[in-house]
Amino acid sequence: MTEEDKLLIDNIVAGMQEQKAKKIAVVDMTELEAPCRYFVICEGTSNRQVESIADTMKTFVRKNAKIKPFAIDGNENSLWIAMDYGDAIVHIFHYETRKFYDIEHLWNDAKIEYIPDL
Repeated sequence: MTEEDKLLIDNIVAGMQEQKAKKIAVVDMTELEAPCRYFVICEGTSNRQVESIADTMKTFVRKNAKIKPFAIDGNENSLWIAMDYGDAIVHIFHYETRKFYDIEHLWNDAKIEYIPDL
């Protein structure tokens, strides 16, 4: 992992933890042919928490890593918010939506690091 990647991923995770995101997973896809180098996935227990995680994380990353997302989608219903940071794509799920899509297992060839809940 490059220093730039580490700065981005560490700030994404810390920003998620600010709003008590659960089951954070960092999917390292650098050895695969994938749309990006990393997925960072987490979940919230309500639509409001999902929205709060996204807002807080975006502000945290902008302030501490000086990086803004290229695109954000999913704010309409806050069941699944995706944020494109170029080398990393962030997925913030409502817990039922995450269970349904189970996207980290679509990339089961990748290295997955689960971050303990705070």
